[in-house]
Amino acid sequence: MSTYKDSGVDIELGDRCSKLAYEAAKATFAGRKGMIGEPVTDGGGFTGMMDMGDFYLIQNDDGVGTKIEVAEKMRKFDTLGYDLIAMVADDGVCVGAEIFSVTNTLDTPSLDEEMVEGLMAGLKKAAMEQKIVVPGGELAELSDVLNGAVWNATAVGIVEKDKVITGADIQEGDTVLALKSDGIRSNGLSLARMILKEKFGDDWVSADYGDPSTSSGRTWGEVILTPSKIYHRAILNLIGGYGQERKFNIKGIAHNTGGGIKGNLPRLLNKKRLGAELTDLPEPHEFMKKLQEMGNVSNEEAYRTWNMGVGMMMVIDSSDTDKILDALKKEGVEAVVAGKVTSEPDIKLSI
Repeated sequence: MSTYKDSGVDIELGDRCSKLAYEAAKATFAGRKGMIGEPVTDGGGFTGMMDMGDFYLIQNDDGVGTKIEVAEKMRKFDTLGYDLIAMVADDGVCVGAEIFSVTNTLDTPSLDEEMVEGLMAGLKKAAMEQKIVVPGGELAELSDVLNGAVWNATAVGIVEKDKVITGADIQEGDTVLALKSDGIRSNGLSLARMILKEKFGDDWVSADYGDPSTSSGRTWGEVILTPSKIYHRAILNLIGGYGQERKFNIKGIAHNTGGGIKGNLPRLLNKKRLGAELTDLPEPHEFMKKLQEMGNVSNEEAYRTWNMGVGMMMVIDSSDTDKILDALKKEGVEAVVAGKVTSEPDIKLSI
């Protein structure tokens, strides 16, 4: 039975370390008390907010993780920009913020011109689609420190105070929507890579994804490298960006990254000691089911390691369901009604 911990990632340890980091960060808030940029305390939130008088400035960081190792093995770098933007912009939009700036840092053992050109081409394309500028970045050669490249980013956004999505209006009986993903995104790659390496060897990226007796036209490397769907702009078109009218009332948004559904939806619902019963989650990606089978990964482990077909979740009033589903579809986002908010502070998955 393979677990994420077997691949070198301990989720519980990560949660404890994240809590330590947040407590240390929160201790700095007093330094801006009563000043412009005073932080807003929001334990469990997906981004940091700072009071700028008439609006909040938001800021958060993330990266593409070990997905860049797959890109290095395949010498294909032009899709990772979508993963980088998705990780930070989709965190920021959880509070209703419009991300307008993303800076990035590439740490690598030695500079690789082909890598830099590909990464920046993909970043430029994804940023342009999301109406985000890239005002700067940093390239660092760390030959004695790293075995591979690390690509991280910081997003900055803005949201009016009366348009912040806090989850305060969520109540029992509200509808939970699951927004479908395109692939593995940038979480759970360590476990996926471990399983594939054990099955196919070091050159697993070249292994045929389809039936061994036929040619699917895709390799496992291509499947794993599928770029992340970015929800940021589509959601903004529903809720209105900065200075725009709000079209739909979205009560809460959760980005389904590390920790899966059970690790991220509670970050939104636990603020009101609520839970959810998710009886109609979308079918997981076929490749995720294949990974489960090859690695003997339990459903519970899979759903807390990978997104399992759900990139983001929304909580809405049930009376708005059809209108919001239609609006999302027009924005190119496929979503389904996954379940309901419950009074019991637990996330129950029918899987």
